[in-house]
Amino acid sequence: MSSVPNQFKYTKEHEWVEAKEGSAIVRIGITDFAQGALGDIVYIQLPKVGQIVAAGAVCGEVESTKSVSEIFAPVSGKVVAISNDLDSAPEAINSDPYGAGWIAEIELSGSSDELLSAAEYEGLTA
Repeated sequence: MSSVPNQFKYTKEHEWVEAKEGSAIVRIGITDFAQGALGDIVYIQLPKVGQIVAAGAVCGEVESTKSVSEIFAPVSGKVVAISNDLDSAPEAINSDPYGAGWIAEIELSGSSDELLSAAEYEGLTA
């Protein structure tokens, strides 16, 4: 069974969102379920800092030993930071998808009401 931390929100496309208290900036990544389905991750194409992303639109790509999968922006906004560590160690997504495997930080420009709670997301992956 994959890990689904309660403090995060999720998308049906298997991305997670971590809100920062009192901030319009959120951190995003792919879920434990997604990394498990992909297998060993060998490359990631990160969004660019300053890029404007729209919820549900492609903002990156993950390549594993099994396949290539698109990363969809879980929220709309401007990319304000990326995890440069993933360039040299994309496998961090496999070992720590909710920590060292984070992908980007986005400054929100719209609502994030469409996101799922941990319980709702678990229902999709059960």
